[in-house]
Amino acid sequence: MTELTIALTKGRILKETLPLLARVGLEPLEDISKSRKLTFETNQPGVSLIVLRGVDVTTYVQFGAADLGISGKDMLLEHGAEGIYEPLDLGIARCKLMTAGIKGQPLKSGRITVATKFVNVAKQYYAARARQVDIIKLYGAMELAPIIGLADEIVDIVDTGNTLRANGLEPRQEIADISSRLIVNKASMKMKHQRIQQLIDGLRTAVANP
Repeated sequence: MTELTIALTKGRILKETLPLLARVGLEPLEDISKSRKLTFETNQPGVSLIVLRGVDVTTYVQFGAADLGISGKDMLLEHGAEGIYEPLDLGIARCKLMTAGIKGQPLKSGRITVATKFVNVAKQYYAARARQVDIIKLYGAMELAPIIGLADEIVDIVDTGNTLRANGLEPRQEIADISSRLIVNKASMKMKHQRIQQLIDGLRTAVANP
């Protein structure tokens, strides 16, 4: 039996991933939401799940510690996808990667300061627009940066926009549409092709027929 390890992303993506996997007959043997474990056996022999932070899923798949993974497109844009196939947009956990700033306050000309955890994406975005920027890397509470004068603008994930509005900010320019993607380690795809292709085909059918 071919051993397969699938890396899942914690949080909202996980909640939307598990029903999708169930539709292709793949389910963990215990309730992931009630466990502190990070690895889970499934009802399919030889297939196990690991649950990681989103930023780590691409790394585990890239280096072959996991054969497949489910990752937000934002993570793939930020960290690159060398050694990874991205065969399928799962269409779940949809949101947008956007710039945002203080409501009604136009962005000043000249050099600006941008706060974000998406450093590489931000550099590429502003460089393409010939804007000179200083990037400050933050891991959370992004909305606070413009309010206290740490940054002129932020680059962050926007879902409903409620958090921005609650903090006196507004979304500005869209950088990318984000959804969760199935990713596959290239070496695993060669070595375990039949089993992985079967899973890809099953998920593609499930996505096409919600």
